[in-house]
Amino acid sequence: MSPPSTEGVINLNKGDIMDVPSHIAIIMDGNGRWAVGKGLPRTKGHLAGVDAFESVLRKAGDLGVSCLTVYAFSTENWKRPDREVNFLMHLFRNTLIKQAKELFRNNVRVKVIGRRDELNSAILKTINHVEEMTSNNKGLLLNLAFNYGGRVEIIDMLKGIISSNEDEVDFNNLSEKAMSQYLYNPEFPEVELMIRTGGEKRLSNFLLWQSAYAELYFSEKYWPDFDGQELEKAINVFQKRDRKFGGLKEKGDI
Repeated sequence: MSPPSTEGVINLNKGDIMDVPSHIAIIMDGNGRWAVGKGLPRTKGHLAGVDAFESVLRKAGDLGVSCLTVYAFSTENWKRPDREVNFLMHLFRNTLIKQAKELFRNNVRVKVIGRRDELNSAILKTINHVEEMTSNNKGLLLNLAFNYGGRVEIIDMLKGIISSNEDEVDFNNLSEKAMSQYLYNPEFPEVELMIRTGGEKRLSNFLLWQSAYAELYFSEKYWPDFDGQELEKAINVFQKRDRKFGGLKEKGDI
């Protein structure tokens, strides 16, 4: 594979850490359409999507991103044909097995977020193994959203609060900080940059709580064509955004 062109791209490095979003979330959309457009089975698109994920993960680590969350399989994806669902289950497990040692060597810490009660024992065993294997790593935190839905997470968060010890939770004075401790992974920072590939412009039930103030970036490229260079382009756009969080930076802004 020839290296991608860097024309027109502003190169970033770890020294630019203040300019890089601490948490990037990605909706990896367009695998199937990429394959169909090339006259290939949809499964070939998902396989190509793994290569794109590896490229983006490497670039995120090189740039000093502290947290990356990718939408691997949604709670709505069960509606797809059984053959495709089964393929995605095997692909997820096999990719974790294949990449486990490299993730460990590169100091990446892996967490899988989403409901696990619908996953088979083989997948659960692999998830637990990779999470445990990388648990002491101090580098990039990789969240794999698998069987994940934003609304479901909020429901599970509320269930966790309700079932908790009432002595520990003041239900009359719940704060966002207190509630967020019951999310699937409460330790990661709020999303600063949300990327969606494939030309669609919606959140599709992804990290609804954590993305309240995220900057949104939509790429026309299908996910298999999105790589580390494209990630740099998205970060470059992010750097030019004026993030006020509802306030004003200067009196002249009035």
